[in-house]
Amino acid sequence: MRPVSVWQWSPWGLLLCLLCSSCLGSPSPSTGPEKKAGSQGLRFRLAGFPRKPYEGRVEIQRAGEWGTICDDDFTLQAAHVLCRELGFTEATGWTHSAKYGPGTGRIWLDNLSCSGTEQRVTECASRGWGNSDCTHDEDAGVICKDQRLPGFSDSNVIEVEHHLQVEEVRIRPAVGWGRRPLPVTEGLVEVRLPDGWSQVCDKGWSAHNSHVVCGMLGFPSEKRVNAAFYRLLAQRQQHSFGLHGVACVGTEAHLSLCSLEFYRANDTARCPGGAPAVVSCVPGPLYAASSGQKKQQQSKPQGEARVRLKGGAHPGEGRVEVLKASTWGTVCDRKWDLHAASVVCRELGFGSAREALSGARMGQGMGAIHLSEVRCSGQELSLWKCPHKNITAEDCSHSQDAGVRCNLPYTGAETRIRLSGGRSQHEGRVEVQIGGPGPLRWGLICGDDWGTLEAMVACRQLGLGFANHGLQETWYWDSGNITEVVMSGVRCTGTELSLDQCAHHGTHITCKRTGTRFTAGVICSETASDLLLHSALVQETAYIEDRPLHMLYCAAEENCLASSARSANWPYGHRRLLRFSSQIHNLGRADFRPKAGRHSWVWHECHGHYHSMDIFTHYDILTPNGTKVAEGHKASFCLEDTECQEDVSKRYECANFGEQGITVGCWDLYRHDIDCQWIDITDVKPGNYILQVVINPNFEVAESDFTNNAMKCNCKYDGHRIWVHNCHIGDAFSEEANRRFERYPGQTSNQII
Repeated sequence: MRPVSVWQWSPWGLLLCLLCSSCLGSPSPSTGPEKKAGSQGLRFRLAGFPRKPYEGRVEIQRAGEWGTICDDDFTLQAAHVLCRELGFTEATGWTHSAKYGPGTGRIWLDNLSCSGTEQRVTECASRGWGNSDCTHDEDAGVICKDQRLPGFSDSNVIEVEHHLQVEEVRIRPAVGWGRRPLPVTEGLVEVRLPDGWSQVCDKGWSAHNSHVVCGMLGFPSEKRVNAAFYRLLAQRQQHSFGLHGVACVGTEAHLSLCSLEFYRANDTARCPGGAPAVVSCVPGPLYAASSGQKKQQQSKPQGEARVRLKGGAHPGEGRVEVLKASTWGTVCDRKWDLHAASVVCRELGFGSAREALSGARMGQGMGAIHLSEVRCSGQELSLWKCPHKNITAEDCSHSQDAGVRCNLPYTGAETRIRLSGGRSQHEGRVEVQIGGPGPLRWGLICGDDWGTLEAMVACRQLGLGFANHGLQETWYWDSGNITEVVMSGVRCTGTELSLDQCAHHGTHITCKRTGTRFTAGVICSETASDLLLHSALVQETAYIEDRPLHMLYCAAEENCLASSARSANWPYGHRRLLRFSSQIHNLGRADFRPKAGRHSWVWHECHGHYHSMDIFTHYDILTPNGTKVAEGHKASFCLEDTECQEDVSKRYECANFGEQGITVGCWDLYRHDIDCQWIDITDVKPGNYILQVVINPNFEVAESDFTNNAMKCNCKYDGHRIWVHNCHIGDAFSEEANRRFERYPGQTSNQII
């Protein structure tokens, strides 16, 4: 039993209490979790739409007036303090740019700076109460852990809004419900209310309303419907109306942000003379529901996209990159908001934005930062149509790269795949559902040729992010009563949304190794590494060396020379080597680790090091038509953190048989003067060529993006010297710039060796 505190007042104590403004009512023990009036009589609440009970825009009542907090300098530490003020144990995240809608009234706090240990927000530093240069478009929000402080009184913390909220919207086909192919693009608009799904009265319904609804459901645009057909159909059906008077501007990210009215329980005449609101949405290219729509979209002439997403674990999310002067670059997150994010999402064929992400939440880019302070109204067809600021390197850093999460159409793809036998929901043997002839049934996938790319697609379809491993043997995961192999020969490019979009054998199952132990499995992860080669350093450090054969015995042992070296007159003569440095950055959201553990690393006595990966990098000299005329390869004899960004600590070091890897925010440097850091060009004839370097060429380790693993340079070799120029990452240029690059290699020189 807990001891009861007994308070005894002396005359002096009573007098002291009366003189103190903080002494109100009956005293309580200082250890009590209940909120006291020590925060200068402040009250806190969560507001905005759409949200769950433990998240929202933070509002503070001071001197009887409710106001908000500006997101300038807001951090997770400040969110921790505010969540405790709100009665939750801690924060799991925070939002900026009025994600839950702009507030009203005063902006009470700006430049709020907390360490995270403060008991009250009044202990944090700020510009002072009511002193702010922000607008309500910069209102901060918090996402608290759904766990209450023991004994905390709700009545003084969160004001429950008693009016209804629109939290979920769907399209219900007027006919053939349950038999239509997914995604559903046309039908009656329905909103989920406490008593079930209800229709929306179409009086005053506009194209702007349809635009908002379609965006919420993952579609970039809407089209007109056959109103006469649906009105005729409505006369034969009964409806339950719950909403009317919807008036959207068209730029809202959610229907709840529009002006609307709910019918009251005692309203007997609902939507007199009206009918249920109907929308028809146009799916983006990835989600075209029928071949007719695909053909129609493909027939329209389309130029190269000028916006793309990188580094996302799921479709429709990632770091925003834009194309400028034939080069891809990132967007600074200053003033980045849901309006700008929605423009990006719709431009890419998705719906409106669910989240506008800041602080390089989707990993840091590399190279140019093209845009800053993008201010969209939400009506623009392209991000480039929005007012923006062109920036210099001093204005922004890649730690401020902007990102998005877009609304996607519901396709039901995740219901046709599942994992079994794993230790967690992120791993297991892959089971897929197939149909016909006969009823739907579950089965396994043959493990032959199953690899990282196939596992990436499986994890994406499951909604579990990236693949850590693609496994060809799963004997240690019991499959239960599922033993039939129903899919074989699966070959994916890694970009597909589901396994049925990959090439496979169809109904003709061919599996070299039979039995459930040789079926496919995956281990998925929400984060992954992303390796990128510093292309400028290759160009700066490239040179030719004629190296004597007697100094190349170790290199020959590790197969770092051309095949003609085997017939050379050892130890006399020499080999001509193109040498350069490689600086490999990890810009992802997880450390890059070798696939094999230390117990299986191979010791090489000649060089005195362990190989953690047999092939880590390919070096090639190609002709303009892609024919390989010289090649090199490099095993990862020492994957370690050579240098890191200022705020990142090194984790991996090869000395003393240490752990190998590359930490996020660090890079591994292979200097030009170490063995095998070259291409043997002894047999290469003078001419124009392409120098190509490919990291992780066999996809042994999963990454968030494999398209940036290749680097290319133009090079011109006259038999004595080599000109290396125009080095760039494979996906850094526009398609047209890449075509020009491959068509005229070696024609421009800016470096002579």
